[in-house]
Amino acid sequence: MPGRVWFVGAGPGDPDLITVKGRDLLARAGAILYAGSLVDRAATRFAPPGCAIRDSKDMTLEEMTAWLLEQCGRHATVVRLQTGDPGLYGALTEMTRPLTAAGVAWQVVPGVSSAMAAAAAAAETLTLPEVTQTVILTRVAGRTPMPPGEDLESLAAHKTTLCIFLSITLLHEVQKALRAAGWDENAPILVVQKASWPGAEKIIRGTLADIKKKCQAEKVGSQAMIIASPTLGAADWPDLARSKLYDPTFTHRFRKATANG
Repeated sequence: MPGRVWFVGAGPGDPDLITVKGRDLLARAGAILYAGSLVDRAATRFAPPGCAIRDSKDMTLEEMTAWLLEQCGRHATVVRLQTGDPGLYGALTEMTRPLTAAGVAWQVVPGVSSAMAAAAAAAETLTLPEVTQTVILTRVAGRTPMPPGEDLESLAAHKTTLCIFLSITLLHEVQKALRAAGWDENAPILVVQKASWPGAEKIIRGTLADIKKKCQAEKVGSQAMIIASPTLGAADWPDLARSKLYDPTFTHRFRKATANG
């Protein structure tokens, strides 16, 4: 019987941020195909002796599929280790369709997204009561076009949190889109390069007006998350709207409100 392919999210970079389930699958894998252009090889340290480990950075989709199918004929557990979460910009469906056609079983193990890791690294929150309750995960159009209605200017018009992937080399386009959507020149912008990577993480804080110059000064040109949000810097605000969940004057099914708070 053929083996099973597990698409495992390696998380944002720190090998310790992989899920326990993902780590356990690596520990019993007979073969691991990891995205070496984005995933630190340290993430394969959990692999057992004798495990076949292959870096996919120089492979086409067809070559990756062929390798996974070949390994499934030899091993019960085969892992495709992907950066962040496999369902975000991970070409997941492109890789699973040939496996399904070949009768090979596969499953997905989610991972920590770089969007969450970037916010954590900078000690920021992506949502705040009465400020924004919506997070948009998107990118700028490059060689991969955006579908109709999903251009950054249209999304930015909502004035909610934007986590912008794969766009650091097009930061000028990000600035252009946010300006066209009416964002202020002093709107805070956060850029985090290699969020959570031991010894490699960079956190750059700026505004819509100066974030590109700051990133250029820090030589940040790849593997960076851009966050534009009305919540940035909230830790230093003089006042915040309280969360109802923890407000003593608010009743919910686990706690009765006190009369005076």
